[in-house]
Amino acid sequence: MWRPSGAIDDTYKKDMAIVRTKTHWSWLVVGLILLYLVPFFVSAVALNTVNYIAITIIALHGVNILTGMTGLITLGHASFIAVGAYLMTLMVVHLNINFWLAAPIAVLLTGLVGVIVGLPSLRIKGFYLAMATLAAQFIIPWLIVNVRSDLTGGTDGLNVPPPSIGGFLLTSQTSLFYLCMTMAVLVTFFTANLKRSRFGRAFISIRDNDLAAEIMGIAIVRYKLLSFFLCSAYAGLAGVLYAVWMRGISPEHFDLTESVWYLGMLIVGGMGSGIGVVFGAIIIRGLNIVVLYVAPLVGGFFSAATATAIELGFGPLVFGLVVMGFLIYEPRGLAMIWERFKAFYRLWPFSY
Repeated sequence: MWRPSGAIDDTYKKDMAIVRTKTHWSWLVVGLILLYLVPFFVSAVALNTVNYIAITIIALHGVNILTGMTGLITLGHASFIAVGAYLMTLMVVHLNINFWLAAPIAVLLTGLVGVIVGLPSLRIKGFYLAMATLAAQFIIPWLIVNVRSDLTGGTDGLNVPPPSIGGFLLTSQTSLFYLCMTMAVLVTFFTANLKRSRFGRAFISIRDNDLAAEIMGIAIVRYKLLSFFLCSAYAGLAGVLYAVWMRGISPEHFDLTESVWYLGMLIVGGMGSGIGVVFGAIIIRGLNIVVLYVAPLVGGFFSAATATAIELGFGPLVFGLVVMGFLIYEPRGLAMIWERFKAFYRLWPFSY
């Protein structure tokens, strides 16, 4: 990795540090200060989108651990988000458990559900594993709708009471911003350290060649299940925050399309990259907002019947074209473009 002139690591700890220079520390502190000042400079509508992006980043980190780092495909991530959202809500509504206790319990239980769904990964991989996780995407919402609908609300869903801190209800977008963004920052930091740990290296070795990893002594059974656990736990945390953010949940919020969108975000951002997760979530969620405004304008050039069809299909069309473009022209995503920019910046004005 290119380093600034004179920046020399004389200890292993410095060499492995995420933030490596005083300049990096300065940029990090300034960036965090500016990040937490966002509610003072944007409208409530924009802040609502920012909160959604923060929740998406948390969930997408889970997909990145499972697919980007371990090489295991999932098509049921939205269903795990549903598990976390519903478990927390059921504990708060029906068991009168405090939110701050129900939330971590829901996260852990969602992780265990992910381990159960991940058991087929011990024997199958690739397309067949994708089909196994796709089954979970259909089974879990079906269970929510048809089993004890008196508790889950069935297709009508559930209202989610807002959490509180010392009697202060977290109902405004500003208060939710500090909750969601703090969780997103902590999850990003934890995932960055996880990738550099022995667990992360084991995940990557399984992704690159699971047979070679097993020969070298890596317990691939344990690490595959751990990867599913972390992926699902992240989804559970995202589901908890999503339920609080939405103030209500319904099975239609966690459909197959949402699971596909998460894989698309990872492709656009860059698989296996932490910064790619952030880029992918921002670009795709932002693109979704842009499409909502552009689709009616495009539909205005056609008849009423055709305009309705265009407005409904414009979003998936744009999303598909964007993903296809990245797969063809930059399969390593925006993270690689960012790395090339940094290399250019460090070497400029020298072409070599």
